[in-house]
Amino acid sequence: MRRTSFENLNSSMARSLEIVGDWWTLLIVRDAFMGIRRFDDFQEHLGIARNILASRIRRLIDFGVLERQLYQVRPKRYEYLLTPSGNDLKIVLFAIKQWGDTHVYGDRDHPLRIAHKACGSEISIDIVCPNCNEVISGSSDSLDWVPGQDMDINDMRAYSAVRENSFFAVESSINEG
Repeated sequence: MRRTSFENLNSSMARSLEIVGDWWTLLIVRDAFMGIRRFDDFQEHLGIARNILASRIRRLIDFGVLERQLYQVRPKRYEYLLTPSGNDLKIVLFAIKQWGDTHVYGDRDHPLRIAHKACGSEISIDIVCPNCNEVISGSSDSLDWVPGQDMDINDMRAYSAVRENSFFAVESSINEG
């Protein structure tokens, strides 16, 4: 059964999931972060079927997450490196890992730590307001979903209806008045 495509939705989240939304893709990106670069090494480490791996790598190249680089001329062999776009997925991977450490492993020892090279401390992913530097808590009451200029009108109504105390609702009432 073919899955629904999100490529035409007007949503950054949905369209991003169209590119990196299956588990093999994120595991390939994770392995690339860990230094794996060659097809056979990805295949061996992940235990993924070669045809699926080839398909996912091709897709990551098409969307600019990985780039293919020749490392051997005869026979031609390539390695796959993260692009700046692929490098930006570290936040996604680290956040998923942090969530898994808390909600999957809980008090048990985690199978992998990601540490700051300079001091050895394990990193954590926090949401920080760039304006006031406040670390936003896990509570959704601290967050506001503000519709963008190109948001579909039906989505805009839905967001503003459930977020009556949002910045957007206040801003809209000022602009209307």
